[in-house]
Amino acid sequence: MENIDTSISNKNTEKKIKLDFKDSKYATGRRKRSIARVWIKKGTGKIYVNGKMMNDYFPRPNHQMIISRPLEVANKATEFDVRCNVKGGGLTGQAGAIIHGMARALISFEPELKSVLKKEKLTTRDSRAVERKKYGHRKARRSFQFSKR
Repeated sequence: MENIDTSISNKNTEKKIKLDFKDSKYATGRRKRSIARVWIKKGTGKIYVNGKMMNDYFPRPNHQMIISRPLEVANKATEFDVRCNVKGGGLTGQAGAIIHGMARALISFEPELKSVLKKEKLTTRDSRAVERKKYGHRKARRSFQFSKR
């Protein structure tokens, strides 16, 4: 029982990290149903998502690689700190929204990076979304099983 009590007390003492992002640039990114508000400032390369470190919020390594991609393409991986507030959708949509917002914020910080980021298609909003379900179908396009007899 002692282990349970200590784990509860650790969770209660755990707080969101308070970040000072004065002199930063802001941009909004969107993907599927997710919306990310992104602030970028000069720093050491730390990325915070909803008050947590990126590695804690996104446990999958492919999401971590996707999120750090705009900074790596621009060769600025250790020059900027990023703070994101993201809501809606799942983790993949949220990761896509964050990279869209990061690319837009980087361009507002350094406009000469626009051609590099645009070439990698990081500035374009991915407009793909889930197709709606149609009546008479099981899913958007999948029909019910046909039985001749």
